[in-house]
Amino acid sequence: MEIPRFVFVLLLLEVAFMTFLASPVGSQNESAVKIDVGLIHDWDTISGKMRNACMSLALSDFYANGNHTTQIVFHFRDSKSDDVDAASAAIDLLKNVEVQAILGPQASTQADFITDIGKKVKVPIISSATSSALSPSQNPYFIRSAYCSCAQAKAVAAIVKAFGWRQVVFIYENSNFGSGILPHLTDAMMEISVSVPDRSVLLPSADDDQIMAELSMLKTKQTRVFIVHLHPIFASKFFKNVKEAGMMSSGYVWIITDAFTSLLVSMDPSVLDSLQGVIGVKPYVPSSVKLNNFTRRWKSKAFRQQNPDMDGVEHNVFGLWAYDSVTALATALEKVGTSGLKLNRTINRENSTDLDAIGTSEFGPLLLESIRNIKLKGLSGDFHIVDGELQASAFQIVNVIGKEEKIGFWTEKYGISKIPKPKNTTVYSANKDDLGAITWPGGSTTVPRGWEIPKGKELRIGVPAKKGFEQFINVRTDPQTNITNATGFCIDVFEQVMKSMPYHVPYKYIRFEIPQGYDDFVAQVFFGNFDAVVGDVTILSNRSKHVDFTLPFTESGVTIVVPVKQDDRKNAWIFLKPLKKELWGTTAAFFIFIGTVIWVLEHQVNKEFQGPRHKQVGMVFWFSFSTLVYAHREKVVSNLSRFVIIVWVFVVLVLTSSYTASLTSMLTVQQLQPTVTDVYNLIKNRDYVGYQDGSFVADMLKNMNFESRRMRNYSTLEEYDEALTNGSGNGGVAAIMDELPYLRLFLEKYCGKYTMVGPIYKTAGFGFAFPRGSPLVPDVSRAILSVTESDAMLNITKKWLWNETDCSQQDGTLAASDSLAPESFKGLFIIVGASALSALLIFFCSFLNDNKCILASDVSIWQKLSALAKAFCEGKDTSRESQKPNEGNVIPSEDAMPEHHPPSPETSIADSPGQGVFTQDEGFSTTEPGSPVRDSIPIPEEEVSER
Repeated sequence: MEIPRFVFVLLLLEVAFMTFLASPVGSQNESAVKIDVGLIHDWDTISGKMRNACMSLALSDFYANGNHTTQIVFHFRDSKSDDVDAASAAIDLLKNVEVQAILGPQASTQADFITDIGKKVKVPIISSATSSALSPSQNPYFIRSAYCSCAQAKAVAAIVKAFGWRQVVFIYENSNFGSGILPHLTDAMMEISVSVPDRSVLLPSADDDQIMAELSMLKTKQTRVFIVHLHPIFASKFFKNVKEAGMMSSGYVWIITDAFTSLLVSMDPSVLDSLQGVIGVKPYVPSSVKLNNFTRRWKSKAFRQQNPDMDGVEHNVFGLWAYDSVTALATALEKVGTSGLKLNRTINRENSTDLDAIGTSEFGPLLLESIRNIKLKGLSGDFHIVDGELQASAFQIVNVIGKEEKIGFWTEKYGISKIPKPKNTTVYSANKDDLGAITWPGGSTTVPRGWEIPKGKELRIGVPAKKGFEQFINVRTDPQTNITNATGFCIDVFEQVMKSMPYHVPYKYIRFEIPQGYDDFVAQVFFGNFDAVVGDVTILSNRSKHVDFTLPFTESGVTIVVPVKQDDRKNAWIFLKPLKKELWGTTAAFFIFIGTVIWVLEHQVNKEFQGPRHKQVGMVFWFSFSTLVYAHREKVVSNLSRFVIIVWVFVVLVLTSSYTASLTSMLTVQQLQPTVTDVYNLIKNRDYVGYQDGSFVADMLKNMNFESRRMRNYSTLEEYDEALTNGSGNGGVAAIMDELPYLRLFLEKYCGKYTMVGPIYKTAGFGFAFPRGSPLVPDVSRAILSVTESDAMLNITKKWLWNETDCSQQDGTLAASDSLAPESFKGLFIIVGASALSALLIFFCSFLNDNKCILASDVSIWQKLSALAKAFCEGKDTSRESQKPNEGNVIPSEDAMPEHHPPSPETSIADSPGQGVFTQDEGFSTTEPGSPVRDSIPIPEEEVSER
């Protein structure tokens, strides 16, 4: 009984001293109006005693200088760490003392009920409760004088992001304090794409055995990054068990929140010993002269004199917030003044258990308006309350080495930095290089990867058991041992990737039958039946909704394979293939057109283009087509004709050269022409098409509007060959649509018989599937890149599939025909057509000018046209114009001229052997070298007179 009495005496002395410090006797202004304020704390805890001391110092400091109109009088109550006692103390203060405000309590569970009472009686409750379950927006009479626990969620997430951890585990207690932060932490992790596969919820009353059981369960999981949000007393007990369980060793990551981190400086050495290597966040308190002076007073007077048995205990941010809370309250009271101070309550003291008997405060709303938004420079830094919520400014990141070691800061604006306000930057950072050196659990300086496979556990790797394409995956199960063995290209790649991993990954294969496709196979990872699946699994968007794929390790794409046509080199009509039918027709039309143009231009001035109609028609065809082999021998007189012929001969030269090159290629190079040119030809012809059984290609075909009844599935390369050989009309198919790796293998086996045609529809290729958020995915993807860039992938490919030099590597996109199309010569035809039309236009303008007398006559239009046609058909007599005057030739009159005199064979220039398009004296000849060329034969006068 002596110990309780001794404690009771010390408690009374402590209360008396506090009351003395807060009493009006210590005040310099005796006329100040006394304002009763309640103070509720846990007196038996270090935190409670420290806050009480800080508040008493704040009160004496505020009223030490200057005249004030108000004077706070504290009324202390002990909550005894009990929610009911805290509520009872609040009711006592409100009903019997009639306080105008209450400072405290510090526990969120205690503040939850007291704030509701404060709202009912309209008395502000200024509490350092940090739980986000309590919100000033929901209860305006609740003023939070500490950072909300949710404010640190982004700071914790920034640490996780900086080190690239993909999964974390939340450990929290089952209370308002513990669960309040959970939604905010979850949202913060989702923003950085970090998953939370497990959560550990502990009762605040959990004993060591219950804690050890929970830790044993966590050890069986892969994740090694733990975020702990527990009350300081419970957290101390928890981490002692963590160390005992062997989980404070290399490879583990422990992050603690501010409620525990802020008290590390006052922790018992045995507790700190179990926290070595832990990372923590706590509110940042900037250094100041005022804070330094307070610290000296704290050590020499306030706390040491009242608590000599607690030597070595340091103040923390919660004590500084308590100090600033009193300063803010006193400042708010001074702003309100005494004019609005009305302590008018309707109180029925007889009914002391009825809350309604407390009444309501008329002064409370005025005080609330003043303190709900207040800003001052306090011991903790910027003490800024907005809408009843203390605004968070910065957090400090510490590493527990000894007591603690400061390694960095976090702010909402700059992210992680080495100083609170970095200069010359406005970029948010989540870079681990911006933190100081860290010592991790177990004394390691190597950054933990955040996960590991538990000892004795192997990854369950699902492998597909299916028919066909054993080169890619072949699964066999030993009936005696029931051990699954897998071989093939995909297995060799996976095993090579595992060897390239920076750490050992144990695994075993588990057989999975493929009844209806790979979607169900991949879904087994989502259902938790496999830790990963390996095989010829294509990366698809719908599958990636449930699993995470690694980078692909094969080429991607889907296309079709069709049979090739027979060799056309033995075809009797192969000489027609170099040009398409359209180009043949276009060329023939231009031959006739050019012949007609030359006839029009030469008819009047060149006797070679005159004569009977059948001769003129024959001349049109003969002259134009003879230019194809340069066999024309007719002379042209008109310069316009010469211009047109020069352009046309160039076009003929290009056409003949292209034709010769194309025909030579067809006759000398084997042409593997496909029987079908693209997918849409199959749809148009209503052909059957094949695909691999269980493949997603079936859905692709349906999306291309293929009829389901015209789709046939196959399982082996032999079935592919048989179906294509039979053809669409004989129970087979016209084409096989599949992924490139399978088709490459098919062409490797049936080289020269089939080819790939049409476009390649892109896919992502084959990949390994892991659960969503699996930390293995980045490391496996990097290992895949390492393997694909090395000779190992080439060796595996040669072993199971094909050689790069084999015919299977032919591009196969032979859908385009080798025949030349009109589009290739469109420019040439436009040039020659424009040249010919221009020459015709010039000719007709000159012709109309020569016959303008006809156009000026008064006859009808029809008669004018008839006269113009007659003038065109009669032509000009150029023979007389070419004779010299001294020859004495008499030019007959127009009436004496016969209507038509075709040149005789003896005098025809055209009959001269070897004469070309142009006359010899002009220096142009199209005859072969060495051909005799005769001069024009003069016509004697006797013959002229006879005629």
